[in-house]
Amino acid sequence: MIIHNYTAENSLLNQFVAELRDINIQKDSMRFRRNIERIGEILCYELSKTLNYKVSTVQTPFGHKAMALPMNNLVLCSVLRAGLPLHRGLLNYFDKAENAFISAYRHHPDGGNDFDVIVKYFAAPALGGKTLILTDPMLATGKTLENVLNSLKSHGQPKQIHIISVIASTAGIEYVKSVFPDNTHLWIATIDDELTAKGYIIPGLGDAGDLAYGTKL
Repeated sequence: MIIHNYTAENSLLNQFVAELRDINIQKDSMRFRRNIERIGEILCYELSKTLNYKVSTVQTPFGHKAMALPMNNLVLCSVLRAGLPLHRGLLNYFDKAENAFISAYRHHPDGGNDFDVIVKYFAAPALGGKTLILTDPMLATGKTLENVLNSLKSHGQPKQIHIISVIASTAGIEYVKSVFPDNTHLWIATIDDELTAKGYIIPGLGDAGDLAYGTKL
């Protein structure tokens, strides 16, 4: 896996991540969603530098201009519901991309630390030969992305896979590396080292879905 880690770089990205973590600022759910969206915009801009380009001629009012334009067939796939603000950030830039959505959530059958990842809803176009971009703001254990990858197999083999997340754990990254193809790219804004016994990132930022859209039963 090729990891693009922006944790150590000083940029405006740090401000948006800091606000996501701040327990006072994150009470504003609209700002929380917007910060995830802005992080998605920054990471997909960086990702765009790795795409394939071809030269096309553009007609202007005063002549013609040859310009290199991206040529990849993109599919954006987001994990519901926390992935929606991140998905919107990518769509702001990749406006011609196809879209896929999948629901995946943790189920603790006995209320303990062990859990299964349940997938109940999946809608996607054909993926064969396309560039697949998976978006999930929290990469904790990596098991959700593994289940998403398994569900996507019925829709064809992508030519390239990219993963965009806001925050990941070290263990989660290692797990994803073990189950995704070697040429997969991971684009990550920040990385924390620890997980709780139930698989939540420390210090993390809390439950991204609840902070963005309200608590659930």
